[in-house]
Formats: sequence, C-alpha cells, structure tokens
Amino acid sequence: MEKKLEKIFPIMGVEHDCILSGQGDITVVYKTELPEIFTLSDTEYEAFHHAWIKAIRLLPKHSVFHKQDWYMRSAYTPLKTEQPSYLQHAADQHFKGREYIAHTCYIAITKKPDGRKPSSSMFSSLLRRSIVPEQTLKADALKLFLDSCGQFKRIMEDSGFVKLQRLTNAELSSQHRKAGLIERYCFLLENPEPMTIKDIEFGDSIKVGQQQCQLYTLGDAADLPSLCGSRINYDKFSTDKTKFSVGFAASLGQLLSCNHIYNQYIFIGDGQKTLQRLETKRLRLQSLSAYSRENAIARDATNDFLNEAISEQRLPVKAHYNILAWTDEPEEIKEIRNRVSTAFAQLDAVAKQETAGAPQIFWAGIPGNSADFPENDTFDTFLEQATCFLNCEGEPKSAPPHQGIRLCERLSSKPIFLDLYDSVREAGVTSNMGTLIVGASGTGKSMLANTMLHSLYNQGAHCVTIDIGGSYRGLCSMLGGYYFTYEEHDPIKFNPFYLSEGEMLDTEKKESLKSLLVALWKQENESVYRSEYVALSNALSGYFLFLETNPQVFPCFNTFYEYLLNEYQGILKSHNVKDRDFDLNNFLYVLRPYYKDGEFDFLLNATENLNLLHQRFIVIELDNLAGHPVLFSVVTLLITEAFISKMRKLKGLRKVLTIDEAWKAIMNAGMAGFMQYAVKTFRKFNAIPNIITQEIDDLISSPIIKEAIINNCDVKILLDMRKFMNKFDKVQDTLGLSEKAKSMLLSVNKDQREVFIDLGGQVQKVYKNELCPQEYYAFTTEGKERVMVMEYAERYGSMEKGIERLVGELNSN
Repeated sequence: MEKKLEKIFPIMGVEHDCILSGQGDITVVYKTELPEIFTLSDTEYEAFHHAWIKAIRLLPKHSVFHKQDWYMRSAYTPLKTEQPSYLQHAADQHFKGREYIAHTCYIAITKKPDGRKPSSSMFSSLLRRSIVPEQTLKADALKLFLDSCGQFKRIMEDSGFVKLQRLTNAELSSQHRKAGLIERYCFLLENPEPMTIKDIEFGDSIKVGQQQCQLYTLGDAADLPSLCGSRINYDKFSTDKTKFSVGFAASLGQLLSCNHIYNQYIFIGDGQKTLQRLETKRLRLQSLSAYSRENAIARDATNDFLNEAISEQRLPVKAHYNILAWTDEPEEIKEIRNRVSTAFAQLDAVAKQETAGAPQIFWAGIPGNSADFPENDTFDTFLEQATCFLNCEGEPKSAPPHQGIRLCERLSSKPIFLDLYDSVREAGVTSNMGTLIVGASGTGKSMLANTMLHSLYNQGAHCVTIDIGGSYRGLCSMLGGYYFTYEEHDPIKFNPFYLSEGEMLDTEKKESLKSLLVALWKQENESVYRSEYVALSNALSGYFLFLETNPQVFPCFNTFYEYLLNEYQGILKSHNVKDRDFDLNNFLYVLRPYYKDGEFDFLLNATENLNLLHQRFIVIELDNLAGHPVLFSVVTLLITEAFISKMRKLKGLRKVLTIDEAWKAIMNAGMAGFMQYAVKTFRKFNAIPNIITQEIDDLISSPIIKEAIINNCDVKILLDMRKFMNKFDKVQDTLGLSEKAKSMLLSVNKDQREVFIDLGGQVQKVYKNELCPQEYYAFTTEGKERVMVMEYAERYGSMEKGIERLVGELNSN
C-alpha cells in the first residue's frame, strides 16, 4: 500500500539553520572539509583521533553524533578557458569524462528532548500513523545546545585537521528547483540542481527511483574487528623499511569505488545510567554463569568493560556504522556486494547485509532524524573505540586552473591543479618560491619541468631555461620561443647592445654592459682601475648617443667596436687621456676576436632573436659549450644579465629561471654567487628559481650551493628514490626530510610517473604526472622519439601539425 511521504515524514521544519523533527529533536549540520587522503602521518592520525574524542565528549547527554560521508561516481569536466593552447586543448580532451569518486562530508549533531523514548526496529516514525511531539523545547534549550555545538566546532578546527561550515536553511531544505541536503539524501541526488523527485520503495530491497540500494551494517559487537586504532597500514604504498598509513576506516570511504554513503553514528546517553544497567546485566550473568559457558564469557566481558570504564574514565556510548550503496545497473549489484564485503574484511570486520531492518535504518539516515535510529541495531562501546571507525580523509583538493600546475591524484588520476607558490605563501606554509627538483635519470624530471613551465607560461610567466641535453626544444618550438644553442654550422648568437622597443639605456643596462666588457677584457685575477671603469662608461654613453644621431647604424658589438676605433679614440685624445689611465689599443686588441671576421664574431652580433626582454620563453642549451673556456663564461654572463633585466623591469609579471642538469657547467664562482643571490632575493621580484638535478651529491659538492639552494628552496619536488633506499639516511639528512616525508617519498612509483612534493617542510603530498599523447611527444627527452617528432614537425610545417599527425598514426595502429 502506498503512503504519501508528507504524512510520515519525520522532519517537521527547518528554522534558524536547524532541523526540527516531529519528536522535538533539534539538529545542527556542518559541511566538513577533511584532510586529503594519503597526506597524514601516524602521529597526525593519532592527534586527529584525540581531537574527535575531545570534541564529542563536549556534546550534552541524550545527543547523537551523525557523520555522513557521500561518495559519488563523477566524470571530470574541464573548465572552459578562452583560447586554450594546443596542448591545453589536447589535455582537456584526454581527461574529459575520466571517472573519479567525489566526496562530501556532513556532520549532524542532534539533541533529543529529555524523556524521549528510544527507537527500535519496531518503533519508528516510518511505522507510526501520526507524529506528535511529547514535549516542546524549553526556551533556553536551543541556546545551550548551540553553545555545545560551537564548542565542538572550535575544538575540531583548532586541531588543524578540519574546517566546518554550518549549513543554512537554504542548504538544508529545498528551495525553488534546488534540493537541500534532506531531499538530496531522500532521493540520492548527486547534485542539488536540478531538483528531481523520485519514488521510494521499501520491499525486498530499497529502491529510490531507478537506483537499487543495498545496505550493509556494522551494528553488532560480534562483527567488530578484534583490534582497532586511529590508522592502518596501506600495503600498496608500503615498503620493507617504511609503513604507509591511512585512516582505519579508509577502506569504507575513498578507497571503496562505488556510489555509497558511509553513515557513522555515536549515541551519547547518560553514562552513569549505562554503567548501572551493565552492572545489573553483569549480576544477572553471574547468577546464570553456572548453567552456560557463554554466560560466563559474557559476564567476564561485561566485567572487563565496567573495570575499564571506571579505571580509565572512559565514556560509554552506543555506536553503529553502515554503508548505503546503490547503482542504476542491476548487473553491478553483485560487484558492489563483493567490493563492500572486501572493504569490511580489510578491517577484519564482517559486513551484515540488512534486509528486514533496512527501511528503518535508511529512514534514520535522513539528516535530522538520527534520534529515530533503532537502538537494537547499535552496540555498546567506549568513545575511544567508536571514533576509530570515523572516516578521516577526503578527496584531494584542487586550485583554480588559472593559478595551478596540472598533476593528477593517485587513486583515479583525476586532474588536480596545484598552486605551489601563491596560496601556500599567503598561508605561511612557505616563505619563498625556490623550487628544487631531484630525481634519477629516467624518472621524469624533464617531463615534469616541461609540464610546470608550460603551465606557468600559460599563466603569463616569462620563462628562461638553462639546459644541457635539449629537453626543452619541443616546447620552445611549440610556444614560438627563442632557442639558443651552439653548433658548428649555427653557433650561438646574442646581441646585448640591442635595445628593444620601449627599452632605454638606463643605469642597470649600462652596468651590465660594462660588466660584460670587463669580463671579455680582463682575467678574473686582474683588477679594474677607476679610470678604466669611467672610460668604459663614457664609451657606452657616447655610443648610444651616436646611434641616436645615426639611425642607419645597427646596434651590435661590431658597430660599437668601430665607434671606439673611429670616434672614441679621438675623444680620448681631445681629453688628453693617457694609456696608463685607459689603454684603448689594448682593449681593442683583446676584444678583436669578437669583431667581424674574428674567431668569435658571431657571439655578440646577432640580428635575430633580439627582443629578450619581452620574449616570454627562452631556452639556452649549453651542451656544446660546457667545456669551452671563453664562450661559456660569456654566455653565462649574458644569461644572468638578460634575466636580471626581466626581473627588474617587468614589474608585476612572474619570471621563472630554470637550471636543468647544468651543475658541473655552472659551478664557477660567478654563477654560484648568482644562484645564491637568486634563491634568496627572487621572491621580492615575483621570480622563481627552478633547480633540477639528478644526484644529491651535485647539491652538496659546493658549500655555497648547498647552503643557498637546499636551505632556501621551500618547494622540493622529488621523484623515485628507491635506488637510494639502502642509503636513504644521507638523502633524508641532506634534504631535511621528516619521517612522514620519508614514508611518502619511498611510496612513489616511477612507472606511474608519481612525484613527491614537500612545501616548506609542513605539507607533503604525492601526485601523478600523467600526460596526454600530444604533451608526451612535445616534452619527450628520448633520443629516437625526439628525432621523430622533429622530422614530423619539419615535414608538416609546425610542431602542432607534426605531433597531431604522429599521434593520429600511432592511434590508428
């Protein structure tokens, strides 16, 4: 026989952001933000557990703590962006529709009126014809209850693990075409909009619309595990030397991959009356113990319970846990049953599939109706044990795409945007933006660096990269950047004398040119006299005035050299400057190799790739220059000058300097000093120093670099370190990693392209760096693949067309 829901519905109304039931129960609901899964350590789980105990102890007698975790299958939908780049669009299409489990958590705290009769499977609002409250609330009852809820919220938020936001009337109950939490539960709605009303059928099983539901309970002490705690080992991420922890009930939450709601109930009654009731039970069992061994065992168990309650000052409570799982595909029912049974088995617990009592338990799960839960489906325990079964983890959080670097979470590879710089500095997690990336060959360092640079470039950053090995040629070509490299037929070329549009010869530019000329002229152990410094300064000022009056002259080292030879020589004579003050002939002789037809005439006379200040993506490949005694020092000086110019002149824009696998090449005194300056001061100019290396020994070989880099890089990104497992203490000590960081780092899986990220020593997380095929071929550092990509790009006219053709051919095969 059908019943109208409105006649038996237990919720009377929603007012003052509270739910009021027909029995006079009043409920406050909080939307709860839990820590991300796989981010807590053993000690943090223990601290979180104690926070639950402390907060729930504050709740008044005759109250119910009801925690409801929703897990819904969802499909990833990329956010629409204006004019996405080729790789952005390809990645969006690659990840679009990827399934993951979305998590939402609510905590409902219910205060039952004094004298309310306990509910049971045979006595609930679902079976009664009418609902009449036995008493009305006292005038000050609401205030006292809300004070207790406020204390609960404060204790939990002060623990640092959760954030609670109280739901309002509009969020609790339905508005126009928008479902509130109460209706979402009744109709199992994934989203509040659009509002959909469904039939609820209680028969052999629960059916809500087309959703077929199954209810699995943990409501009998006989089904509980023999041991419980705040955490449990997660074998998939553990190693021989480290144990990876997850919450004790994680297998019932985020790790259970189906649509389900995990309900956790803790009923706080009158502790003294509970102990009196159990004492009476113990005496009764004592008198019957001679007739049955079971009675003797039950007597001993009850006696142990009472002894612990009194000696340890435990709070006796009643508890119940259940999983409501559903699907609209009947063939999935068996699979869901297997998954839920396995999840309970991982806790060493036995799941009971409810049939006869399922409607009452489902009904009590309505937010605000937990006081109507059948008492005969609960078990007696202590608060310490009851809180072990609370789910402690939520899904990974994502920053907005426009301010994060795209990685993927470990469970379902759902794209996550991670803000490594701005929000974490604002929150006080990090104090600078220095980034250190460490990983052995083949672990994906360069792939990750390409991903980061591409994301930062799309967010408007200027990126300058120093590389050995050609890891960034593909990305640079795709972004239309400047790629500087040295080859015999095409040597590396710069033009520090060229001023781009809007640029002028300011003091900083003049100083950098003087430093360059001094470096070309003098050896490191030679001193520069004041008169020589003044003469060079006057020469540069005169040269740029000469360019203004002679616009047909192209600014470069050749024309500067000719100016010195033809114009400046006469100026020095007219001012009676002696050779001992400034030996122009010696200067011209030493710098002659950089003038036309000289050995290095290509280096400072470039006629292309001139706008270094406003070019947003620049790569300098030093592979063939690393051992050159002259060119290398000049090129490094030009690089530092170009980046410092960007840093100081492009105010408000983000700048990124990346040094990849160039340690042995840049370990001269000047570059080491520059790196020390960079990691300490770049943050003041919204600039990011990005350091990449293969070996830890590279970092500690130079005291300056060790002191500067490791101590001043608050963002540490480490890849697979299992090859260092037997000597990990050295790695841990060098990088200053905690025991928590150690266990997380050693769980990194190279085959899954996982990366470990440590932010300021306070936040540690592991993500995947999954790439779409187009990104993979744009970023690849494999020799054969890189040659193939370049051949396709040349054959089809551009990197985009070449990669698209290559991916299409591979997919068709």
